[in-house]
Amino acid sequence: MKQTSLEVQLIGENGNIFNLLGIVSKELKRKSFLNEADQLWKEVQENAKSYEEALAIIQEYVIII
Repeated sequence: MKQTSLEVQLIGENGNIFNLLGIVSKELKRKSFLNEADQLWKEVQENAKSYEEALAIIQEYVIII
């Protein structure tokens, strides 16, 4: 399962992709989605070739608000 239906506030945050990944990962872990948090980092590192691709992967896990 990727999509968690978890809403994460990213609009207005520092847009550095590592900052955004950290915010999302922290929220996933806080809501007990530990495996998803680990998988998110792994998937971004292995598959994202650009900032836009990394954001698209994040959106597979959470709803960005």
